[in-house]
Amino acid sequence: MAEVLYWISTFALILTLLCILGYQLLLLVDLEFDYINPYDSTSRINKVVVPEFIVQGILCFVNLIAGHWFIFFLSLPSLYYNVRSYSRREHLADVTEIYNKLNSEKKKLLFKVAYLVAVFVIAVVSLVWTLTDDVN
Repeated sequence: MAEVLYWISTFALILTLLCILGYQLLLLVDLEFDYINPYDSTSRINKVVVPEFIVQGILCFVNLIAGHWFIFFLSLPSLYYNVRSYSRREHLADVTEIYNKLNSEKKKLLFKVAYLVAVFVIAVVSLVWTLTDDVN
């Protein structure tokens, strides 16, 4: 039963991260097509950056405690990047620089989304593998 709770929490955390990143990407696309002004876009993006970092940290911690080392080590580079950008104070979007960094921010978010989708697929495969081992 604990294994099932682990997988449900892992999927919920990964899907939460994907939703947060999708929201940020949507805001950047809206900004690119002038559907939203830069101040609103950056303030909305900045509101979800720290929760994204916290959820990523919780995901790594849950995998560490549960002993799922492969997924933990897959999640560790993203956590390191988040901690590094937070400690260098590069994690918040700047209103004055948002247009200059728009393409690089979109690429960064698309990379994070692709990375999390890969982690999600690996988690699903691990879940199926765990369930088939329990049946045998």
